[in-house]
Amino acid sequence: MNDTAAAPAVTRAEYCAVACAEAWRGAGEVLAAPMGTVPTVGARLARLTFAPELLLTDGEALLVGDVPALGGRAGAVEGWLPYRRHLALVATGRRHVMMGAAQLDRYGNQNISCIGDWARPARQLLGVRGAPVNTLNNPTSYWVPRHSRRVFVERVDLVCGVGHDRAAAAGPSATRHHRLREVVSDLGVLDFATPDGRMRLRSVHPGVTVDQVTGATGFALAVPDEVPYTRTPTAEELRLIREVIDPTGLRGREVPG
Repeated sequence: MNDTAAAPAVTRAEYCAVACAEAWRGAGEVLAAPMGTVPTVGARLARLTFAPELLLTDGEALLVGDVPALGGRAGAVEGWLPYRRHLALVATGRRHVMMGAAQLDRYGNQNISCIGDWARPARQLLGVRGAPVNTLNNPTSYWVPRHSRRVFVERVDLVCGVGHDRAAAAGPSATRHHRLREVVSDLGVLDFATPDGRMRLRSVHPGVTVDQVTGATGFALAVPDEVPYTRTPTAEELRLIREVIDPTGLRGREVPG
């Protein structure tokens, strides 16, 4: 009889974290700007594994030399990154941000400002903030912890992050550095690898079906004939997630098991 306890099964949050990490594969020496718990786990996982050149911050004004646990203090500091220098990285395309979205449409137009008519919104959110500059100047991905028709909509109520159709309509000045990479949700991974820049289903997380994703999306997704599962984290990646990056399990609050 084997008395060794079996390792806990891979959770949905851990699949999402690995999918977020993959967004920075091959990114080079750029600043990772994850927004959200699971994207932060993903960026730190990428730094500790296949993207050691990634630049990480403490969330304020320091570039960190190590990879602290969520909520912990950095033990080493690589440099100072005040707001003006951060903006310089944005403007020159040397940052890959993973933003959230209250709404996303099929071309990747994003809304984080308000729900309803601009003149009299039903709900006020963050505001446009830096979304236009992000999307037109540096690589941008999105994180959606609750995949639903309320988020994936036919038409966003206000364009904050610029999608492929609007960038194309604006011309070369908008498309020159416009790079929407992917969307990671709690159901799967989506990208824009289509001729017209429409959203495509790239993978589903284990336990999720294609029909679940399309049913939770308010527009017609491009769906390949064969949709693979999101890759399973390796044993070493799971150890890093569970013991080094997020030992208190904050990821499970954003994406419950």
